[in-house]
Amino acid sequence: MRMMKNIHVIIATAEWHQDQLRYRRHRLAEFLQKKSDTEEVIWLCPTPRKTTDHFITLKNGIKQWAIQDLSPQKVFRFGRYMDLFYKHKLTSFTQYINQIKKKNRLILWYTFPGFPYVADTSPWERIIYDCSDNWTNSINGKKSFASYFRQQVIQKAEERIINKAHRIFCTSQYLHDQVIQKIERPSKSHIYTFENGVEFNLFRVKQFPQRAILPDGFNGTVLGFIGGIKSKLDFELIHDVAKKKPNWLFLFVGPDQTTENDGFHQLLNNKHVVWTGSIDPFDVPKYMQLIDIGIMPYKASPYNQAIFPLKLFEFLAAGKPAIGVHLPSTTKYVEQAVYNHLKTNDSQAFIQACEKLEYEKDCSEYIERRIQVASGKNWNDIFEKMLQLV
Repeated sequence: MRMMKNIHVIIATAEWHQDQLRYRRHRLAEFLQKKSDTEEVIWLCPTPRKTTDHFITLKNGIKQWAIQDLSPQKVFRFGRYMDLFYKHKLTSFTQYINQIKKKNRLILWYTFPGFPYVADTSPWERIIYDCSDNWTNSINGKKSFASYFRQQVIQKAEERIINKAHRIFCTSQYLHDQVIQKIERPSKSHIYTFENGVEFNLFRVKQFPQRAILPDGFNGTVLGFIGGIKSKLDFELIHDVAKKKPNWLFLFVGPDQTTENDGFHQLLNNKHVVWTGSIDPFDVPKYMQLIDIGIMPYKASPYNQAIFPLKLFEFLAAGKPAIGVHLPSTTKYVEQAVYNHLKTNDSQAFIQACEKLEYEKDCSEYIERRIQVASGKNWNDIFEKMLQLV
């Protein structure tokens, strides 16, 4: 008799390759795909583009099911959270799930609070909410009628998911506390905190990019940011520091997801700032080798208050010291020559903290300590612990 296997449905924010990055949800999907008791992993996601290929199998074997948005414009993305605008588009997906449910265990993973109706469509064995962002707050911190409407719509969708979920995993204590306030049931024992991790072994390989990135003849200190370049970053701070420290080079690696008003494009006018553009996510460890100090310069905002950055343990796994700004979830990792955190966007305080890391960056004892801290944060270990609770 055939043993029942697991069908994992992951509700994700976008099509697999749209972000040009590998987020927590991508790593979770790949981890589940490799488990021996997994029959298949389905990546259910919204898409702004018109498409006839709603269902495709990705090269990694994961099946992607895309639900078309109301319109390509971002303003219409509220439809992802309201049943009226997507429910009828789930018909073929629901039919497929109903065909396979008798032979398999169905496990639903929400990685963002979209499509809350899916939780009502099948007898899910488990519903999990993996909460990694403060979804109800705007990433740029700006307030308007549109942002208020968006906040209310997402909040209602998220509360539905929270109160349906058998298990809730949060990436920071802040998110954990926020979830507790939204839950209706008296018991809170099904809520856990699992911070972001690192593919440790990938960052222990010392290889460099094939193309030249740094200016010819530059032999100063490189302060680097790797990831999605978004409005949540404090470009004014970096602009001010770059003017005061001409012997430093600021390296930005990743896709530009800002607007003209966010300050990133103006920052690139400074000759001491280099931007590579998007890169293959699997080449990130190579670019990490160009960096002397990893920087995570975030603005003070409710959205950033909840963040646990993906890059912290990647910097440390590569043996690089790191500094964060306005990232309260990371303060427990502050340690001399390993990680420093600032609660201010004062450029002089940032310079002084980085100068100290600059002086200590090549000490073998500190390098080993950074690697040691990161070694206990491997993604597979984190996901195994999560899966044991499911």
